Amino acid sequence: MVQARSSPRFKVPYPVGEHRGIVRAQTRPTEVQMFDVLLSEQERAVRDEARAFVRDAIDPQMLRDMDAERVEYPREYVQNLAKAKLLGLRFPKEYGGRGMSWTAELAALEEVGVLGTALGCAFSMPSIVGEALMRFGTEAQKQRYLVPILRGEMISAEGLTEPRGGSDFFGAATTARRDGDHFILNGQKRFVVGAMGADVFLVYARTGDEKAKSHQAISAFLVERKMGVEVKHVYGLMGTRGGGTGRILMRDVRVPKENLVGELHGGYDVFNRMMVPERLTSAGGAIGMGRSVMEVATRYAHKRKAFGRYIRDFQAVSFRIAESVTRTDAARALCYVAGRTVDAGLDGRRLVSEAKKVATEAAWATVNDAMQIMGGIGYTDVFPVERMLRDVRLALIWTGTNEIMSLLVQHEYAKELLARPPTVRDVELDATRADAVEEKVYE
Repeated sequence: MVQARSSPRFKVPYPVGEHRGIVRAQTRPTEVQMFDVLLSEQERAVRDEARAFVRDAIDPQMLRDMDAERVEYPREYVQNLAKAKLLGLRFPKEYGGRGMSWTAELAALEEVGVLGTALGCAFSMPSIVGEALMRFGTEAQKQRYLVPILRGEMISAEGLTEPRGGSDFFGAATTARRDGDHFILNGQKRFVVGAMGADVFLVYARTGDEKAKSHQAISAFLVERKMGVEVKHVYGLMGTRGGGTGRILMRDVRVPKENLVGELHGGYDVFNRMMVPERLTSAGGAIGMGRSVMEVATRYAHKRKAFGRYIRDFQAVSFRIAESVTRTDAARALCYVAGRTVDAGLDGRRLVSEAKKVATEAAWATVNDAMQIMGGIGYTDVFPVERMLRDVRLALIWTGTNEIMSLLVQHEYAKELLARPPTVRDVELDATRADAVEEKVYE
């Protein structure tokens, strides 16, 4: 029997050639990855920094305590990310970022994603709220809020969803009434990740009169907790625990007019831009979650024996691994393309929506495959698969459900197609009876 080759960095613990002549040995170092070709040296370096942080700076007990809801909000974790200069990678250096690309942030976020949705969201929130500040904020707002957020000195969150609305964002009932140099905010927001830990909230409120169209009547505000924001309910979540998710209430909260983000009644523009980091970060974190549990399941399948053979030798198992690896790679590639598109200043709404939809659904399918591979033990807390399954399920719902993503994708695609000049081949004319115009009835 041929013996497996090995290297100090990559060892194959079984002989090759035993599986119908298929050679399994690989000598490529584990740190060399297929997608390295799409990353610059700088982007690979920051990915490796994030990988080292996740590997060395996160105590597993913290994850257990968060899942057991013994942690209200992981503030120290965010502060440690800031010390490692991993927050807001895309923002200019003068505000505390590194001036890097979306692809760099996605590569780093995949590594953070292996920790689950709560910590992935805590990593991403400075990027999400920071987007509004960089794109629409004044210089004073950037200095007062963005700089301390990226230093980990101020925790940010956003108030989007309301009890009577979900995907109907512009049907918001929270109001902001001008009163001299202030706005008076009244209303509530639910499912606010970081409600229990945030120092400042990006909140959308109705500022237009009742006759104004919804998308022309919303404004965005920076509302500090100390201005009077109350946490009225903390949710008992299926997963994503320890992130302080709750419902916040504002009763006659006085917000200085200087805290208006963008133009009055200009919340539509802020919201649309915010959906880029909202959805790309959801996609990037999901890739890490799916990848991590498939790694656990694949290692398990190589150790676990049934009927005298490793279960990875059975096609029912090996094909699930193959499908999971393939969909994860496809999702990652789509995310990188979406990131490059946004970096290029192009309209990336369709690609961003596709990335969120594909990556989160890939992660959901992969974590289910991982549990199926591992059988009953995967359903217990002996392995992290069951926790990740609970976490990943939320990713298909938040930042716009995947049904909303499908709606956006088809809308943007149809708009692009119908506006396209006739520069490509009209294959409709290639049909055998293309000239049968009397059969082409449309009404």
